[in-house]
Amino acid sequence: MTAVNATTPFGRRPMTLGQISRQMAVRAVKPESSAHKWHVFQDIREARERLGATDRSLAILNALLSFYPETTLSGQADLIVWPSNVQLAARANGMPATTLRRHIAVLVDCGLVIRRDSPNGKRFARKGRGGAVEQAYGFDLSPIVARAGEFKNLAEAIRDEKKAHRVAKEQLTLLRRDIVKLIEVGIEERVPGNWGRVHQSYQAIIGRLPRSAPRQLVEDVCSDLHALCSEIRDVLETFAKTQNPDANESHSGRHIQNSNPDSNFESENGYGISDEAGGNAAGPDNVRSLPKRELPLGIVLDACPEIRELAQGRAIQHWRDLLATSELARPMLGISPSAWREACEAMGERHAAITLAAIYQRAGQINNAGGYLRSLSDRAKEGQFSTWPMIMALLRAKLGAQKPGAGEHKAEAARQDGAGLQVSNRLLATLQRPQPR
Repeated sequence: MTAVNATTPFGRRPMTLGQISRQMAVRAVKPESSAHKWHVFQDIREARERLGATDRSLAILNALLSFYPETTLSGQADLIVWPSNVQLAARANGMPATTLRRHIAVLVDCGLVIRRDSPNGKRFARKGRGGAVEQAYGFDLSPIVARAGEFKNLAEAIRDEKKAHRVAKEQLTLLRRDIVKLIEVGIEERVPGNWGRVHQSYQAIIGRLPRSAPRQLVEDVCSDLHALCSEIRDVLETFAKTQNPDANESHSGRHIQNSNPDSNFESENGYGISDEAGGNAAGPDNVRSLPKRELPLGIVLDACPEIRELAQGRAIQHWRDLLATSELARPMLGISPSAWREACEAMGERHAAITLAAIYQRAGQINNAGGYLRSLSDRAKEGQFSTWPMIMALLRAKLGAQKPGAGEHKAEAARQDGAGLQVSNRLLATLQRPQPR
């Protein structure tokens, strides 16, 4: 077969300096050069965005490679294929003719193939007497061999970039999780510090991330988050060193929340909250003998009058008002949003609001309101917690404080005290029963 010289495109297709450069690169390929066509195609597919190729154009390139019978492309072989548009469209999954022509032009512009157009623009091959191809017009696949090393390096660079981007996003996820949980620890454990400002700093850093961020921006945000995380951890570790030196990981979590030092409210013998809240008090005269019904809102407010001070206009007329007021009391008690959500899921919103009102009423005797609320949530999940005993204990404490008399005069004094508790005779009698020791 005679050598095929560089040709210009047929018809109105323009010739460019880029095409001339690629034809020069093809002529410079050494005869001993070779490439596995499907391996190179895989590299081209991974680097298609850098090359400017499209998925449709790669489908056409895949079809063109299938027309070449050998798997290995050699620099000393003639790598021209001449399928008709009908044959090419059939192997390109039935691509329409107009789409086919448009994406063939994309392959040429990307330098993946070279046109070897005949004088009339047709694609064909002229064979000699022995059946050997003497002259062929069609698509030259020589750039696949000439640029095989370039495609391989480009694909490796893209794989490395994707890996670095994936690692950066994983680091971003870990840092975000660490910072959020460390801030919650600081709030729940009442570590000294302006945690609201810390959270605002965190939100400001995260706000710089768009929906789809490039690797460099993700790494810059990770650098800022790492610095913020280190500062938070230093504060928490410094505070931890000032606590019980014998404490270790086994003293954290639920154990701390249920321990007596964390909640005097839970361990007060005078009001029996620990046993009553868990439903474990023994004896016929305990609060478990109260009716199995919902607590009236009026009794809750009588037992927890301090929650009224936070209500807008100091008016709580419906359960929704109590729930809204509880949302105001939660941050004042240092209870984290996660602990509040857990309580609402375990008890229901109404009973969670009653529990928080009771905690707010005795806030001065509770060292760790967040831990105590989590402890009660755990009991509620196990069916061992009721708001009735908690509210009754508060009513009994208030009743005892309001009644200076004793014995038979207590009930009459309670009824005559206009500022006192407005409760029924039956409930009043129940509250005045002596509690088991």
